[in-house]
Amino acid sequence: MPSSSRPFGPRIGAHVPTSGGMAKRSIAYAQTIAAEAIQVFASNPRGWAMPLANFEADEAFKEKAAALDIATYVHAPFLINLGSPTPSTYENSLASTKYSLARGKDIGALGVVIHTGSAVDINHVPKAWKQIHDGMMPILAELSDDSPTLLLEPTAGQGQSLVKKLDDLIHYLEALEYHPKVGICLDTCHVFAAGHDIKIKGGMTKTLDLLVSIAGADRIQLVHANDSMDICGALKDRHQNIGEGEIGVDPFHELIAHPAIANVPLILETPGQEPEHGREVELLKKIRG
Repeated sequence: MPSSSRPFGPRIGAHVPTSGGMAKRSIAYAQTIAAEAIQVFASNPRGWAMPLANFEADEAFKEKAAALDIATYVHAPFLINLGSPTPSTYENSLASTKYSLARGKDIGALGVVIHTGSAVDINHVPKAWKQIHDGMMPILAELSDDSPTLLLEPTAGQGQSLVKKLDDLIHYLEALEYHPKVGICLDTCHVFAAGHDIKIKGGMTKTLDLLVSIAGADRIQLVHANDSMDICGALKDRHQNIGEGEIGVDPFHELIAHPAIANVPLILETPGQEPEHGREVELLKKIRG
């Protein structure tokens, strides 16, 4: 993690656009909203295409991010589902995950986020864990010390999600043999939608304590800081701007105050562009103090 004289506590930032180039558009967006950390897509988030890297562009981005002390994360394509019973989806998911980790290394990213996915059919669950193990262990074995960490992001608990609630993360970590290059990305909207009531007083603290007991504090490496359009347990992944949804602002005070989050960046994935994200970054920084 880059070091700086910024205030103690988690870095605050947002998912930023890449159209126009990361060195230009992504960095400019980050500067406009005063982000200390950013998340980008390294390829089309809704496709399997794996574009060739542009060394000069990657180096230009890394230099600017380092000069501005901005920590970078990559979100892998949404199509990735390592637990899929469909062979083509599974194979594409492995290839896309491997590609995303490589691209993350190219641009100096600290982590690459993938959704924990779904078995689709309840009868496929045991096989899903086996195929995740068999497919991912060779990929993890190839990672070097300076490779990004693979960050597992639990989804909103819908359907045959492999991680319906945080307790299920234990199965994912077991499938990946608690590999040191595997961490967790907690999405506040997802965990709320899945039924963890982070809205009530003490709810966020209790949920984070649970996550620490399951994964260990060191594995919690990123937070997607989102409000929710829907009530707790709705199983719907619909993000809202902080303070304008069902979660509200108060739980984010508990989030930022939790010792496990002291050095964990908060990334906004909320509606809007620079004006909205700038206000939310400012809000979270005020909470941080």
